[in-house]
Amino acid sequence: MGVMRFRVHDPGLLSSGTDLGQAYVSGFDGRVFPSRLEVLDDVLSFRRMNSESGKLHIAFPVPGFGRPVLSTATLREQEEAYDLALELARGKICQVRNQLAAWEGLGMSVPAEFRTAHREAHQFFARATTARVDGAASGDLSLQAIARACEAADLLTRAYVAQRLAVRLRRTPQLPVSFGCGVNCSESVSQLGDQFLHVFNAASIPVEWKQIETLEGEYNWGQSDALVEWCHERRVVMRGGPLLDLSANGLPAWLQQWGHDFFNLQSFLCDFVETAISRYLGKVRIWEVSSRVNTGGAFNLNEEERLTLVARTLEVARKVDEESQLFIRVEEPWGSYQSQGQHKLSPIQFVDSLLRCGVGLTGVDLELAVGFDDRGFGPRDLLDCSRLLDQWSMLEVPLHVTLAFPTSQAADLHSTSGLSVSRNGWRDSFSPESQADWIDLYVPLLMAKQAVVGIYWNHLTDAATHTFPNAGLMDLSGSAKIGLDAFLRHKSGRTLA
Repeated sequence: MGVMRFRVHDPGLLSSGTDLGQAYVSGFDGRVFPSRLEVLDDVLSFRRMNSESGKLHIAFPVPGFGRPVLSTATLREQEEAYDLALELARGKICQVRNQLAAWEGLGMSVPAEFRTAHREAHQFFARATTARVDGAASGDLSLQAIARACEAADLLTRAYVAQRLAVRLRRTPQLPVSFGCGVNCSESVSQLGDQFLHVFNAASIPVEWKQIETLEGEYNWGQSDALVEWCHERRVVMRGGPLLDLSANGLPAWLQQWGHDFFNLQSFLCDFVETAISRYLGKVRIWEVSSRVNTGGAFNLNEEERLTLVARTLEVARKVDEESQLFIRVEEPWGSYQSQGQHKLSPIQFVDSLLRCGVGLTGVDLELAVGFDDRGFGPRDLLDCSRLLDQWSMLEVPLHVTLAFPTSQAADLHSTSGLSVSRNGWRDSFSPESQADWIDLYVPLLMAKQAVVGIYWNHLTDAATHTFPNAGLMDLSGSAKIGLDAFLRHKSGRTLA
């Protein structure tokens, strides 16, 4: 058994957070090692079954940036504990330096203010290294190095986004990107009416088995029919689904009796997929066939069984409609959930396995839900998100990205997931203003990536039943939040002028 130790010179930096248990160690190739976290005095220990070198990923408070997830450089195991802040500073500086070399090699112009922040990060890091005998002083200098490195990363990525978008717009005045939103019921659409059509050109229509066939053999298509007709009449691009939710409580309750009969279970899933796609044949041309495929939970299915089910349902969907685009949704795309030891495949390995099978998978929907406990996506900076999208782009399939960001920490009685909003806000706190700021930063990044062909907000209104609490673009009273206008600015291209 291997162990990696990290000394925290100010334990209060970690003890006040609820996200310490989400820290994980990954290998050089991105695989997340199953590990157990132990805290003893001021030392964090990560115990693993192997002794390979690895990177620690942990949420850490940074002045001006909230509590983002930071990563160390690749470290070998040693008897002496590493200084956590110092290694996080080293990791961020190395990440920025490597990305700088890659983008400059492609001809990117780097702003002067980046050079200043990058140089100062190195200077603080050098001073922190020489001051290691004084843990407190080294920790303060390391924190300043991290802050400057994060600022440099932000400046560098913003410059990349601006230049990349300029290149894309020279090639085509109108970017081939759909701007969509999840709608929960026909009322939520009619609340905005023409304003919905002004902001969005696509809609994610809930066609979910659990809601449609609550009793075996008794279907209720009313809600889905109404939404499909509303969008069809107004020529709104529709993405139907997810048809199947493979999370712990995502499938119909009556199916529980078949949970241990894999072959009959597969038959039931395939039958619903065939029925749903046949019903909307010719109207819905994009289908999200299944979600929570990589994390699972339904009926304690293992990875091999989930792969088999997803592959088989994709095959059925392709036979029903040979021309539709077939997507699956991936949650926690960084794969932090692997640290629990229940999954062998990383998210990208899971999808790659399906693509190699040739079952008709067209694209992937990445779920980026910021600020929700137990969702594995703590706040990540622009550079981290850019690198994630580049990694998924290597699969060479179209990407959709579904976003969620809460505007309040208050409990939400409409939540169906049991998730709660983290106390650790993005940069400052969760509010309508911070939601709009987050949209203004991250949506242009998505637009700059050629592989991203669809940008969807998870749901429209907080007044309806949904997965992520307080993350709608309309509040409980039906009033639009300022994030809705932020979304419109990017969809209309006003921010690109």
